[in-house]
Amino acid sequence: MRTRFRSLLAAAALLAAGGLFVPAASAGERVRVEEIRQLRESGQILSAEDILARSRAIQPGQVVGLELEREDGRWIYEVKLIDERNRVHELELDAASGEVLERKEK
Repeated sequence: MRTRFRSLLAAAALLAAGGLFVPAASAGERVRVEEIRQLRESGQILSAEDILARSRAIQPGQVVGLELEREDGRWIYEVKLIDERNRVHELELDAASGEVLERKEK
């Protein structure tokens, strides 16, 4: 089961970093900012800033998307970047540890 959450905190981090925040995919999807804030404050997930820095170290480029997802009981950050050749890279990182779980080029 996969649940997606998008946060205003992540949006602010992306805008500050010169990136683009992708809004919720459907009108019925609710942003749960308070839940994300609680996860961060309790240390269950890393900050968006930390994830962005890790992502850029793994794959240099401009961040164009950041999502926080819950998949099979695990929090995952999905980061999309565009490199200097205009290729899109998608990274999935464990939200608690920052470990790279999956890396794709689209």
